[in-house]
Amino acid sequence: MARLAHGEIGSAARAVAPGLMVGALIYAIGDVSGAQLNPVVTAAFTLKRLFPPALVLPYWAAQAVGALLAAGLVGVLFGDAVEAGVSTPHVAPAVAVSLEVILTMLLVLVILGTADRARIVGPDAALAVAATISLCGLIALPIEGASMNPIRSLAPAIVTGRLGDTWIYIVGPLAGAVVAVIATIALHGMHDHDRKAEEAAQGRSEAAGGS
Repeated sequence: MARLAHGEIGSAARAVAPGLMVGALIYAIGDVSGAQLNPVVTAAFTLKRLFPPALVLPYWAAQAVGALLAAGLVGVLFGDAVEAGVSTPHVAPAVAVSLEVILTMLLVLVILGTADRARIVGPDAALAVAATISLCGLIALPIEGASMNPIRSLAPAIVTGRLGDTWIYIVGPLAGAVVAVIATIALHGMHDHDRKAEEAAQGRSEAAGGS
């Protein structure tokens, strides 16, 4: 969009907009599906035993189809502008992967933390998640894209055929999510069979919230 607007959309707006959109979707559909728009969030909820393993593949498939349709639609409407959606590092690959690990760890830590404290946080988990995505974008978008979501990076890369750096945005978020699960268990424990946390993860309560 920034390319189409001839520079009228600044980097701050491009960083904050995804966070606002995710927050709005959590409020809109969080009670239906948990608003899990990110495969590593689904994986993290599953590792934390808050989400049924039988639903992981269907959720991943839905996330992939949605992302590919969105990237394809941008390509149909705006042509080559879809290339702007391809996550591109402007630093060495090792640095980009490290940043993705750190950013995703922070995001998933917030998501799991608000699910664990669903009785206290309630639907306002959307605000915490949106703020985290926006802040991570403000810091890292100009550096390496601040993806934190493998399918968000993979879909436009597939549509444009630019898959060279995609591994960064798969390995980094997956590793960050695993670290976040370990950290959350260390901080909050497993909370096996915590009904409120399970409802927040699966979208069966007003406290639902994902990303």
